[in-house]
Amino acid sequence: MYTSHEDIGYDFEDDPKDKKTLKPHPDIDGGWAWMMVLSSFFVHILIMGSQMALGVLNVEWLEEFHQSRGLTAWVSSLSMGVTLIVGPFIGLFINTCGCRWTAIIGGLLNSLGWVLSAYAANVYYLFITFGLAAGFGSGMAYLPAVVMVGRYFQKRRALAQGLSTTGTGFGTFLMTVLLKYLCAEYGWRNAMFIQGAVSLNLCVCGALMRPLSPGMDCDDPQGKAPHHVLPAHSTESVGSSGHLGEAEEKPGGRCTEDTSLGGAPAQACQEKAAHTDMCAFRLLKTVSQLTMRVRKGFRDWYSGYFGTASLFTNRMFVAFIFWALFAYSSFVIPFIHLPEIVNLYKLSEQNDVFPLTSIIAIVHIFGKVVLGVVADLPCISVWNVFLLANFTLVLSIFILPLMHTYAGLAVICALIGFSSGYFSLMPVVTEDLVGIEHLANAYGIIICANGISALLGPPFAGWIYDITQKYDFSFYISGLLYMVGILFLLIQPCIQIIEQSRKKYMDGANV
Repeated sequence: MYTSHEDIGYDFEDDPKDKKTLKPHPDIDGGWAWMMVLSSFFVHILIMGSQMALGVLNVEWLEEFHQSRGLTAWVSSLSMGVTLIVGPFIGLFINTCGCRWTAIIGGLLNSLGWVLSAYAANVYYLFITFGLAAGFGSGMAYLPAVVMVGRYFQKRRALAQGLSTTGTGFGTFLMTVLLKYLCAEYGWRNAMFIQGAVSLNLCVCGALMRPLSPGMDCDDPQGKAPHHVLPAHSTESVGSSGHLGEAEEKPGGRCTEDTSLGGAPAQACQEKAAHTDMCAFRLLKTVSQLTMRVRKGFRDWYSGYFGTASLFTNRMFVAFIFWALFAYSSFVIPFIHLPEIVNLYKLSEQNDVFPLTSIIAIVHIFGKVVLGVVADLPCISVWNVFLLANFTLVLSIFILPLMHTYAGLAVICALIGFSSGYFSLMPVVTEDLVGIEHLANAYGIIICANGISALLGPPFAGWIYDITQKYDFSFYISGLLYMVGILFLLIQPCIQIIEQSRKKYMDGANV
């Protein structure tokens, strides 16, 4: 994928005998590494925070375009889903052009998507500009932010990732307030235009993704620029006069006159020809390097994902993927549809004072920290904490439709926010399932499954409302599917124990 020696915090240097030596990098776990945390923190605010606040715009789109809730919800779902689904494919960009440029280009594309969406004439226009364009740009900026934090930290990697991902909670709170204010003051179209300008800060965050060392960056995943066999005439062979060896210019070149007889005109002609040849050589060299980099990047990306078919022979990991397909939608649906639910319950005034989605976001921050600390205790199993948090979340989803007061909804939203803090445990759980050597690839697959869940969940909830004129069944059905995913996680270890016991019994019988 995009794993390299930088991920473990060492530089490789080539000695004259082409042997590689290890040298600790001074920025690992300190120095500029904390700027990576700050950059990733703001990326989470601008991308994940903005997406979790899209419920504000969803209400505006319903009033503007008069489409069904199921169809309108596809706009937000496409943006969220595409951001996560394209994660494995963004690795190809990282391997080819590097983390810094991938993030900068992603920031520009995300900003362009927001700005173009301000001129939307219908929902289908938003599918392209906001769902696909802005979503793809978000994915291009989001993944490098996560990767670079991992590259700059070794001993404190969990702490660094935890601090950077808290930007999601802060961003949800800030962006909800910001979008509500902008929509009230300037209208939703101008609000999206302004948000597009704010999203340009993703380019600044990308620019902060400095290489670990001058010659090594995510731009060169192997830590070493590809060596090319140069022709006999390289840029170093150019003399101080700026022209190549004259012995080879004379036989077939345009300047065949003797320089001693031709004087200055002949020398100028030779210099012009040499300059032309040098430009052509540089162009060919650049094209050659780019071609090799693209081929190498694609080869690394392909072997990283499609070369890990053994992951799918791990039935527990397959069950984990099945769980991920249903889990994330139960977390996303409240963010998209709660503003509309508040309007239906006539609780808009109370929600304007302190939005329910902001309650989820703030408590979500504390949930990540607390669950992470508890899971690190020596007497506590990470799996037990992970499953308990999942059960709490699915129970909250079942109870949510029963609450019709602001206080009741606030309590349930707080439970949803705290229990969803298990997201910080997902890399640890994934590592337990597949091992550290397959963690990057396996986690990319899990994130992709979460993206599919985010893509389909909110439109499904809106479609159920269009049929029943209630959101209650949306939460019940999504909660039920979520529970099925949790049961798959619980059943697989039991099946493995039974199969192991059966195998031992058969071996004993054969003996």
